[in-house]
Amino acid sequence: MANEEKKDFNAMLGDSKGMPKFQRVTDPKAIQKYGGEAMFFAPPLEYDRLMRLVPPGKLTTVGALREHLAQANGADFTDPITAGIFVSIAAWASFQRREDETPYWRTLKAKGELNPKYPGGVLAQKERLEAEGHTILRRGKTNIRYFVQNYEDSLMDFPAPAP
Repeated sequence: MANEEKKDFNAMLGDSKGMPKFQRVTDPKAIQKYGGEAMFFAPPLEYDRLMRLVPPGKLTTVGALREHLAQANGADFTDPITAGIFVSIAAWASFQRREDETPYWRTLKAKGELNPKYPGGVLAQKERLEAEGHTILRRGKTNIRYFVQNYEDSLMDFPAPAP
């Protein structure tokens, strides 16, 4: 995202854009990649709600949020593009509020990677995660990326969807 200081992320967070909704995927490559044809689109507030459930010392990933939302709504998968956008919107909305915080820094990218699109970038996320006891590893020589060491050991288990 660009020009974050000029955007009202809390308005974006509350804008459901007609979601939740389902879409049938017909492309064989997409069906094979995502494991089915029923794609679910969750509104931004659903990502924010799940991110708020992650307590200090625990972590989640965008993929885990997507998987939980798909299972909870009887879908095969959720749209990965909107998921990434909506997680960033939740982070920036929290940052703009400065109170009633969503602990967005506990939501990682795949393989435990820190998210450069969060407020303050990876260094701010690194600082907050280290304050909660996590060890952050720096990888790469030119394309430097940061990861939570042994992040799998701290992953939160979301409650199973009600039948």
